Amino acid sequence: MSTRRKFIQQSAFAITGAGAFSFLPAEVVAANRKPIAANEKINFGVIGCNGMGWSNMRAHFQTDVAECTALCDVDQSVLDRRSADVEKIQGKKPIQYKDYRKLLENKDIDAVIIGTPDHWHCLTMVDAVAAGKHVYVEKPLANSIQECNVMMAAAKKYGKIVQVGQWQRSGAHYRQAIDYVRSGKLGNIRLVKVWAYQGWMKPVPVLADGNAPEGVDYKMWLGPAEVRPFNQNRFHFNFRWFWDYAGGLMTDWGVHEIDIALYSMGVVAPKSVMASGGKLAYPDDASETPDTLQTVFEYENFNMLWEHATGIDGGNYGRTEGIAYIGNNATLVLNRQGWEIIPETKVEDGIRKYKVESMPKQNLPRNASYLVDHAKNFVAAIQNNDLNSLHCGIESGSVAAINAHMGNIAYKTGRKVYWDATQGNFKNDAEANALIQSDYRNGWELPQV
Repeated sequence: MSTRRKFIQQSAFAITGAGAFSFLPAEVVAANRKPIAANEKINFGVIGCNGMGWSNMRAHFQTDVAECTALCDVDQSVLDRRSADVEKIQGKKPIQYKDYRKLLENKDIDAVIIGTPDHWHCLTMVDAVAAGKHVYVEKPLANSIQECNVMMAAAKKYGKIVQVGQWQRSGAHYRQAIDYVRSGKLGNIRLVKVWAYQGWMKPVPVLADGNAPEGVDYKMWLGPAEVRPFNQNRFHFNFRWFWDYAGGLMTDWGVHEIDIALYSMGVVAPKSVMASGGKLAYPDDASETPDTLQTVFEYENFNMLWEHATGIDGGNYGRTEGIAYIGNNATLVLNRQGWEIIPETKVEDGIRKYKVESMPKQNLPRNASYLVDHAKNFVAAIQNNDLNSLHCGIESGSVAAINAHMGNIAYKTGRKVYWDATQGNFKNDAEANALIQSDYRNGWELPQV
């Protein structure tokens, strides 16, 4: 008991201390930065700096060596706001760009952070590594299986450091839980549950099409996606719920949980996938992707069940998001707030006993320091030129993204689909295989590597 209590206290202290720092005001972040010689600085450019792009840059500022040299966004109001934020932290404004290709021509930039909508990840990442830049790219890695494969080929060809923003990989308690899963103490694991129940996500109201706001290059925002009239619902955060640009909660939240689940279980691809769900909670709202979904992935010797729901928080084991490894001896439940062991029981000499020692539920601060730790890991990999030290390199990011896309493909086809790992496609299924591909439009072409 004392060992478990000590572990929980140490974990809580470590995460609370670093986590509090990660959300400090810009002025406090600036005050905590140590002076660094110019030749030791890593000059960053940010492509897509409204949401996670800016969160990632803030996290990198806490490494001291990070300097924000340039920002790129299609929205001038975002550029101006983030330029002011950068100036508060580092004392000077970055160069502004509307076209990411111009940013990549800047020889002073060492690394780029890609925080664009998913449908832009492939083009910007491939062009960045081709331009000699290291890359931190937001999850999911790409908006299609084909794009994932292209991006992996580009990373290999150009040999640059590429970190994917699945930052749960940098959480200390995640590593502890993964070690426990791999120890065999849970016994034979026959089912892994992964889920995201997001009560704060309310219906997306139906809005009329209109004109893009002043200062927004909407043509550039669309990029390779189908041309449609501007609609505020499809812009900034809500792009996630439209198939042209993303894959809904399956790829938005799913890659975080699927990544940890498959990494700890030591598998890469399923044998089959089937999915059922739809717009069951809010059938008349503006979004396209399902608000309710259950997906079963069949791997060798175990199944994985993905579940998501918007508008409710009633997730498994009383957690809104997480992973549960269900074994013969016990179930390990893991999420951003900690992990616990729920033992099975057995009867010995007429006495009911636990098969393994229990671990009480923890209540660590959500998100905590993982994002900052992920940024520090990326910077250290650049400094040491060590791809193998990355917590979530491009191969890891591709596994999670490809599996999530398989789930969406099973949902779209409405049937069980079977994966051929040797061929890298679905067995005898032209419809499913067509959904592996990307459809680039408007003069943009899928990169050739």
